[in-house]
Amino acid sequence: MLLEGGNSNMLATLLPFVLMFVIFYFLLIRPQQRKSKERNSMLRSLKKGDKVTTIGGLHGTIHEITDDTVVLKVNDVTKLTFERSAINNATARAESKSDSKPESKSEAKSDEKTEAKAEGEA
Repeated sequence: MLLEGGNSNMLATLLPFVLMFVIFYFLLIRPQQRKSKERNSMLRSLKKGDKVTTIGGLHGTIHEITDDTVVLKVNDVTKLTFERSAINNATARAESKSDSKPESKSEAKSDEKTEAKAEGEA
């Protein structure tokens, strides 16, 4: 008889702690893991020419990059070496050659026709 009463009392005692852990998991632990994954993804995707900000607030452009270090070009003369983990965020990505290729003439003409139709309807 004592064991049955003790089990229900123990369950009632542990239930608030279990609920608090679940709440902490969804409010604190899970979002932190997501931010950590996003940061690691950003650090892995850095490339030469990206404009970045360090954790100290220094703004620069990536001049060289290795597995562990990043050389930032701050101005025409100054180049500073940092650990890759010291990069806080990438403020602007370097344009790849595929992004900067000009549109074909047929694409430009179809865009002009669409704009003309929209203006005519208005």
